[in-house]
Amino acid sequence: MQIVRLDSAEGQARLAAIHHRYAAVADADVTRTVADILRLVRETGDQGLFSLTEKFDGVSLSPQNVRVELALLEKLAEQAPADARTALRLAADNIRSFHELQREYTRVMEQADGVQLIHRIQPLDAVGIYVPGGQAAYPSTVLMTAIPAQVAGVPRLVAVTPAKTFLTQPILAAALVEAGVTEVYTIGGAQAIAALAYGTESIPRVAKIVGPGNRYVAEAKRQVYGVVDVDAIAGPSEVVVIADETADPVLVAADMLAQAEHDELAAAVCVTTSETLATAVAEQVSYQSATLSRREVVEAALDRFGTIVLVESLAEGIRLVNQIAPEHVEVMTAEPERVAEAIAYAGAIFIGPASAEAVGDYFAGPSHVLPTGGTARFFSPLGVYDFVRRTNVIRYTMGRLVKTADMIAALADAEGLDGHARSVRLRIERHSGPLTATTNPLSESKQNLLVIEPPPEAASEPS
Repeated sequence: MQIVRLDSAEGQARLAAIHHRYAAVADADVTRTVADILRLVRETGDQGLFSLTEKFDGVSLSPQNVRVELALLEKLAEQAPADARTALRLAADNIRSFHELQREYTRVMEQADGVQLIHRIQPLDAVGIYVPGGQAAYPSTVLMTAIPAQVAGVPRLVAVTPAKTFLTQPILAAALVEAGVTEVYTIGGAQAIAALAYGTESIPRVAKIVGPGNRYVAEAKRQVYGVVDVDAIAGPSEVVVIADETADPVLVAADMLAQAEHDELAAAVCVTTSETLATAVAEQVSYQSATLSRREVVEAALDRFGTIVLVESLAEGIRLVNQIAPEHVEVMTAEPERVAEAIAYAGAIFIGPASAEAVGDYFAGPSHVLPTGGTARFFSPLGVYDFVRRTNVIRYTMGRLVKTADMIAALADAEGLDGHARSVRLRIERHSGPLTATTNPLSESKQNLLVIEPPPEAASEPS
């Protein structure tokens, strides 16, 4: 485990390598391959989708078997270990309770002269959830993506997942059943993203695609963005642990290793003011990694992107964390709340030794779908707000238009848009003759703000 000082050339080079590791995710060949896959599915529908699935996954599909029958879904779910199913159920309750706090409602601004300005909130009509296969199955991600959409009131939730993984990992079926997702298709890869985005004869299109995947899936989501919405173009995962001499090196090392086992591009960083702690953490990382089942993945990630950074003060460490803007930040210091308050840019912050990142990954309640690669500077965790549409509604009255027409027309004239100005003046002339005077439109009318209209209860459950 490499220990570097922040002000050294070696430290700056190491941090730069961590920041630029996303360049390894997609390259020109991936971009071209994905573009060809998307084009084939868009142009040929089921035919292209099934041929690609047979080519890449070795699975023969047809319109009759691409969708998982409900009886099979439930049968597979029952095969999951009982303790895991219980844990899924309790985790789902926590996730649902937290995301209920994020629900948005239609708001109406009513004014005394009858004008209404409405901020209307409506759920998306359909959301696709990508459930990855490959090296590991992530039932927790099913809950973290489906439940916020469900709380938002999305009526149609669709899951896609590679057939081989799905049929051999009953815990995925258990998570889908627990989340209330019963429309499931056994397709994966970039071709699954294409089917969700464009639709085929067997799979109706969706409005948004969420969920992680490999670099081909990530690139497919990037290319279909605009045709549909996507949650984010997720990159490799990362954790930064900011610690002082009071931290337990055993726990710091354990959490760094928990991050490194995701994949070979994962980054695990400790930022500390203590040389003693840095040495102890490096020793613990070496000791603990030897017993992990994914040791090769862990060691590859740590060799490339595992770093312990020595800083002069916690203030300097906080500045570095904000510069990295990581997906996860753990705070293990004598005064963790004070340090956490100063961290402005992070996907999720874990305060104190009991708040292991794994608590957030699986059970606490907030979604673990978080911005990566420094995008926490402007992106937020996945939430209920990601599954609604916002529409502005304006209901003006002729009385208000009479008072404001001259001002509206003056602004239109200033922009050289005489058609805009005419559309207002014609209304006034047809109503009561030429407009000759105006008053302050708000001087005689008070506003009633935030009249809340909760969405109908029927919209809160998926079909």
